[in-house]
Amino acid sequence: MPALTTTSDGFLLHGEPFRILSGALHYFRVHPDQWADRLHKARLMGLNTVETYIPWNLHQPDPDTLALDGLLDLPRFLRLAAAEGLHVLLRPGPFICAEWDGGGLPHWLTTTPATDTPPTPTPTPATTPNPTPTPTPDTGIRLRTSDPRFTAVIDRYLDLLLPPLLPYMAASGGPVIAVQVENEYGAYGDDPAYLKHIEQAFRSRGIEELLFTCDQTDGDHLKNGTLPGVLATGTFGSRVDESLARLREAQPQGPLMCAEFWIGWFDHWGGPHHGRDADQAAADLDRLLSAGASVNIYMFHGGTNFGYTNGANHHHAYAPTVTSYDYDAPLTESGDPGPKYHAFREVLARHTKLPAEPVPAPAPKLPLTTVQLTNRTPLFSHLTPPVRSKDPLTADDLGERAGYVLYRTTVPDEGAGLLHFTGGVGDRAQVFLDGAPVGVLERERYDETLPVHVPRPGAVLDVLVENMGRVNYGPRIGTPKGLLGPVTYAGTPLQTWDCHPLPLTQPPTATTPTPTPTATAAAAAAAAQPTFHHGQFEVRTPADTFLSLPGWTKGQAWINGFHLGRYWNRGPQRTLYVPAPVLRPGANDLVLLELHGTTTPEAHLTDTPDLGPKQH
Repeated sequence: MPALTTTSDGFLLHGEPFRILSGALHYFRVHPDQWADRLHKARLMGLNTVETYIPWNLHQPDPDTLALDGLLDLPRFLRLAAAEGLHVLLRPGPFICAEWDGGGLPHWLTTTPATDTPPTPTPTPATTPNPTPTPTPDTGIRLRTSDPRFTAVIDRYLDLLLPPLLPYMAASGGPVIAVQVENEYGAYGDDPAYLKHIEQAFRSRGIEELLFTCDQTDGDHLKNGTLPGVLATGTFGSRVDESLARLREAQPQGPLMCAEFWIGWFDHWGGPHHGRDADQAAADLDRLLSAGASVNIYMFHGGTNFGYTNGANHHHAYAPTVTSYDYDAPLTESGDPGPKYHAFREVLARHTKLPAEPVPAPAPKLPLTTVQLTNRTPLFSHLTPPVRSKDPLTADDLGERAGYVLYRTTVPDEGAGLLHFTGGVGDRAQVFLDGAPVGVLERERYDETLPVHVPRPGAVLDVLVENMGRVNYGPRIGTPKGLLGPVTYAGTPLQTWDCHPLPLTQPPTATTPTPTPTATAAAAAAAAQPTFHHGQFEVRTPADTFLSLPGWTKGQAWINGFHLGRYWNRGPQRTLYVPAPVLRPGANDLVLLELHGTTTPEAHLTDTPDLGPKQH
């Protein structure tokens, strides 16, 4: 019998009345050495439960591997939650959305092995409400359906994932009291056989705990995403009374629960920095709890899309998510209590007994530090061995989940003409002729053509394509990356390509860079190419800090080999969060991959984040 059961209007935990007061905290967006701190602050705010997704794509990077270490050490996270006295809601998907790369679905689901002539990508239909799930461009697997090819890989994943997690279920004395079936499925499809397969997959592998679904409460989402015998919950951020009424209409008996109470929002590059008024959000939280409902605050602590883990939306245009996942949450990206923390704690005090400990103070910050990036080395001098093909291979055909691909060929003719990229680029391409930059193409602008002047017959054409994040919501999940079709110049096909996968999970070692040359015309030309910049700085006592890069354009940042993520002067985000555990006493290394150029050799570590002007 599960530890958490339901009555006609509430929950029982071990037979006693219980209300879920939960907050979302994604372990994979927080440095592992900070998990205990974030969990402690969740309890001090008044929560009795935390919720987390499980990102399939990182836990199973290839079909035969399960990763449960470092940032992915979910058993450790569950042990720490239990030690803090918190229950856990587990949301393993398999699809999670979460503004996470690909919505958590592995890239290898949609990929076939590289061939000399890759298949032509299938055009993706426009976004429609509850679209019929479309086959992925390469494999033909119908994602998030009862397609046996899809359910077979889910079964294989759960065979690997669930055995190490069973000791942490409440049935075994662990903290996990409920497990979610899929995620907001009613917004995507209508395949009850698929949902039933997920339910049975959990049960047959030893999950005894309460199962639940979650869906938006408008339209047909609750109708399409729920499953008989499985608790239905809603997701909303306002119109509390109306949303609860719709949930009760869809489910006449059982607990009312908002499984995602949206109290902030996420940001896209080039868009505004979103926020929500703390008093308004707190009033809606009080309204929700006063109605007797349970809640999971999304997010309690957002964290960071470290490395290449951010997702993207693609409704009318492609829009990648920024590195920060601060979400304007009660606990800021750096783990400090913000205005919502205090406002929500006051609300929770009216509905539960708060811990006696005081609200924690903000964590100390590193003193202001300037870093001189004195060494540099060109990216193109660190190329991986190429895969040669007649036409460009997509990044997916090359087996690459994230990062970059450099495509190289020669142009037989000189003079002015149009480079045409059939199918466009995924997602942002920098084009060079004989090493000189000649233009940029972006998926978000639907760019496919670039006018160029070829300086000589046989000029070397380089196209560096950046994966800006895989779509995490809607029918375009699984859209490939890299160059998406053949390339022509002045109408003539360009063939015989060297395709260099550049996953760039780690920068070159500190001994590789060469000193920055003096200011010459040759140096200026070299500076326009993608380049690694390296510098060192001293730290006396490690503490949280924020990397500020005025004068830099676009690229990636690493400190001591830890991949902080993507920066871009397009904004709104202007600083990258640096967790204290990334730093060490003494000498520390900063490496930037700058894709365009910089007006300064300096970077700055500041004590204040800058995510852009907040728009409510």
